[in-house]
Amino acid sequence: MSEIEQAQYVWMDGELVPRADAKLPIGSAAVFYATNVFEGLRAYWNDEDEELYCFRAQAHFDRLRESMKMMRFSIPYSDEDLYDAVREVLQGNDSHQDVHMHIVACVLGGGQDATTPTSLYINPRYRGRMTAPGAGLACCVSNWARTSDNAIPIRLKCGANYQNARLALLQAKADGYDSPIFLTQRGKVAEGVGASLFLVRKGQLITPSTSNDILESITRTTLIEEIMPNVLGMNVIERDVDRTELYVADEIFFCGSGYEITPITSVDRLPVGDGQVGPITQRVFDTYLALVRGEDKRYPQWRTPTYHKVSV
Repeated sequence: MSEIEQAQYVWMDGELVPRADAKLPIGSAAVFYATNVFEGLRAYWNDEDEELYCFRAQAHFDRLRESMKMMRFSIPYSDEDLYDAVREVLQGNDSHQDVHMHIVACVLGGGQDATTPTSLYINPRYRGRMTAPGAGLACCVSNWARTSDNAIPIRLKCGANYQNARLALLQAKADGYDSPIFLTQRGKVAEGVGASLFLVRKGQLITPSTSNDILESITRTTLIEEIMPNVLGMNVIERDVDRTELYVADEIFFCGSGYEITPITSVDRLPVGDGQVGPITQRVFDTYLALVRGEDKRYPQWRTPTYHKVSV
């Protein structure tokens, strides 16, 4: 896994502040009950353009508002305000490298039912790939089941949801694996820790459907609706996936804003395919990275520049 370097400044409630000065009340619902929702937004540096491009920022803002709606709180910022805040924190840190930002909305009031007042902060971090070039993850099928939509919905991107993932990740690490794969309460494949899962079997590209207690991933949607059919000429099948299909798959990869495209080369110590990064996974990885960085100029609406402002 990649190491993470924290940026010097964060954006918090309309101001750029040193990281050490960004504080939350210890009695707030945000701290005591994990009453927060968040987005992980990536920005990619392009040397030729001398520009830092935020990838699919609008989609992340939209999902942030959906999560806040489900948690019954809101923030007093328009989308234009959010774009300006992202630019301010990136420019304030003089960011000229790839950045992974957490945009977090949380409740400062006390009590389990508190919905006000709210705070918003943007925390930039610098991180590399999840794996070294040509390498993949050794995964296991977790014995921790994915929480269901009727318990705490996974389409709600909140910090509390990630305790389920934390338990699975800690167990996987203790057992000698890199990362876990969740099954649903019905025993069907769901996703990884903060990442959607795709597999290749007999020439078909398959992913669990959104009814399998998975996050409505922006990266997943980008692959299914645009990159796979319109750039790579492949269609994705969304359906239930059995655990044993992981053992006989030709290729498997995770995708997400943090994970980008990350190969999985073994599951439960069984090799995926020949145990190497597969050709389709490599094509998806190369295509995705070229698009997010702006080396491939298609889909310019996906990339918001940091240093040369355009209207939104």
